Amino acid sequence: MSTHDHDSDHDLLARLRALPSERSVPTDGWERLSARLPPREPVAAQVPTDNVVALPLRSRRRWWLPVGAALAASLALYAVAPWRHAQLDAPAPSALQLQAAAMTEQYQQAVASLPDGRAPEWQPALHELDESAAQIRAALAQDPRAPHLLGQLRRTYALRLELTRQAAYAAESGLTT
Repeated sequence: MSTHDHDSDHDLLARLRALPSERSVPTDGWERLSARLPPREPVAAQVPTDNVVALPLRSRRRWWLPVGAALAASLALYAVAPWRHAQLDAPAPSALQLQAAAMTEQYQQAVASLPDGRAPEWQPALHELDESAAQIRAALAQDPRAPHLLGQLRRTYALRLELTRQAAYAAESGLTT
């Protein structure tokens, strides 16, 4: 950096510091400004004759755009909604869901064919297996493409049948656990 640049920077800083921190606006500033502007045509105030407020054309367009869009969306929803509900209410069951339903039917027939084993000490375990099977069926309804759920349901039903057989045998023979 040369001494000339340094001197000019110093001079500039000194001149900036010498400027007033605030400037007051001249009292006739707005009048002088309006005198320099081109003249405008006077706007006559229109008085509505039928108590209707006249909006500018630009405001009317802005108001109708959202209302028209909302009306079109509601009509589209009304037209499509019953069709979509019909589709959502009756989805076709998957192959795994059909197998689970057949397995549940076979399980219920097998349980009905067993002697009634209503021993109170066996009921909590049987109830827990029934709840587990219901949870597996609900999970299968949520994820119909999960083959591991079908295997879990099969094992739960097999365990429930075996426990039911043991409860029936214990009730017949008078054995307790």
